[in-house]
Amino acid sequence: MPARSSKTLASFGLDRLATPIGIALLVTDADGALRALDWDDYEHRMRELLRLHHGAVNLVDQAAPTDMKTALSAYFAGDLGQLARIEWRIAGTPFQQKVWAALAKIPVGTTMSYGALAAKIEMPKAIRAVGHANGSNPISVVLPCHRLIGADGSLVKYGGGLARKRWLLRHEGVEI
Repeated sequence: MPARSSKTLASFGLDRLATPIGIALLVTDADGALRALDWDDYEHRMRELLRLHHGAVNLVDQAAPTDMKTALSAYFAGDLGQLARIEWRIAGTPFQQKVWAALAKIPVGTTMSYGALAAKIEMPKAIRAVGHANGSNPISVVLPCHRLIGADGSLVKYGGGLARKRWLLRHEGVEI
């Protein structure tokens, strides 16, 4: 879905969760669905992605659903399957939606190259576009953009920094 006009003000809740790799910012909607997950040291990037996807956004301090925080804490404690319990909702172009849906299907403990993901969505020449959509993903960790790597196995980029990407992949059992 295209970004809303800046005349419409979206209102979301903002909460914080301590993790082994920093303070996670959790943005949720009125229904309790996750709309963004980023890191406190990348808050500006998160706000920009929210603006691009939703237009003007008002973030108010509000607790994220307990089940969501429990699932995220369990994931960071080693119960890797807990991410599947988190309800999320995301706005983006049809192409971005396609990429993000494919990201959500990359199993824990595995990686995939940008080219392989482009082929998986039946657009093998759209490698750069897949990379751009991946970089526009506002829901870090839950939509596992950290599982995309370069064709040569290199870690390439990660919106939360390569140290976090490396930690997340090792946490999931990926040899780096």
